[in-house]
Amino acid sequence: MDRNLSTDKHNVAQLILLLAGLTAIAPLAIDAYLPAMPLMASEFAVSIHDIELSLSLFLAGFAVGQLTGGPLSDHFGRRRVIFVGLTLFCIASMGIVLSHTLYGLWIWRVIQAIGGGMAIVNSSAVIRDISSGRDSARYLSHMAIIMMIAPLIAPLIGTLCLYLAGWHSIFIVLFVYALLIGLLLHRLLPETRQISTHKTSALRRYIEVLSHRKALAYLAAQSFTYGGLFSFITASPSVYMVYFGVSASVYPFLFGINVVMMIVVNRINVRLLLFYDPPCLLRLGQIIQVITGVLMLMYILISPDPSLSMIVFGIMIFIGSQALIVSNAIASTVEFFPRSSATATAVLGSFGFLSGAASGLLVSSLGDGSLWPMITVMTGCAVSGLTLKTLILRSCRNNPQIKNGC
Repeated sequence: MDRNLSTDKHNVAQLILLLAGLTAIAPLAIDAYLPAMPLMASEFAVSIHDIELSLSLFLAGFAVGQLTGGPLSDHFGRRRVIFVGLTLFCIASMGIVLSHTLYGLWIWRVIQAIGGGMAIVNSSAVIRDISSGRDSARYLSHMAIIMMIAPLIAPLIGTLCLYLAGWHSIFIVLFVYALLIGLLLHRLLPETRQISTHKTSALRRYIEVLSHRKALAYLAAQSFTYGGLFSFITASPSVYMVYFGVSASVYPFLFGINVVMMIVVNRINVRLLLFYDPPCLLRLGQIIQVITGVLMLMYILISPDPSLSMIVFGIMIFIGSQALIVSNAIASTVEFFPRSSATATAVLGSFGFLSGAASGLLVSSLGDGSLWPMITVMTGCAVSGLTLKTLILRSCRNNPQIKNGC
């Protein structure tokens, strides 16, 4: 069945749409409850930073889910692991609804994240199963454009649920969405895993990916750009709603404008892939992020009263550049691992979300009510990603004796 998908454009289009819906579970679970954080902190009688910690815990659990789901998918098949992951996600979503303590929230968010990670890691793997090279990058970009509707509307959904039925209804909506996606997948998704006659353990698969020098370079780029993204996501409720005094009803629009920018840049990326290779566009995105981050730091340094509009504009450029980095980093990496694409995707995703968890935790711990923690960590991630990727690729070029991955 997977062979027919590679030649039937209609089937491929349907599959990409379905995979985008699956992948959208992550931004929905991450972004939908952001507007509710102040209210949740009040209800649990804790600080907003304790609620922000639930986001870092979710990212860490998501990384664990991807690390386990990737090799399991390569061994048992995409469909089976997707359904196990979605089942865990649904159970945990209802567990959060019934939670009455902060610790219960934290525990169920971790379980929810593990299930989501196990399911979502297969989206990019399926794309690699049915395509390669520039086709793979284009499919990933098309899927990302569709998927980005989720973070665009997630805060709006959260705000609507918050006003109509309280923050618990946000997680009920997540349960219903995951259940519907599971039913559609059961009906429409074929098994695309390529059967290999060579049996390789999960550990060997991970060693294969992590010992590939060029793959490590793209891994660094992906990880640190996720760190910059989740620095913003974690700090944005306190920065926008506390520092700038934006209301919960306006916050989703300030958040969503970044997603619109990512959609625009994704469309540009799709066109540019007709003329340039993914690694070239990946580097362009990193350079834009570094320049934008440095300019924002300089602005808040010289301005005693930073303008909301200027900060929103700078973040738009920074986050929009993410679209040039992520899909091209994935396409550049999985190209090296045709028989272990899910494991490679798991490594990329898990390291990215671990970086996001670490940067989010760092931003929360440094939170002093100003813009400095968020902008500094965002810029530091951008600089670190570009520097580390450049150094690794340069070591490949300068050391011809290194065979693996160079």
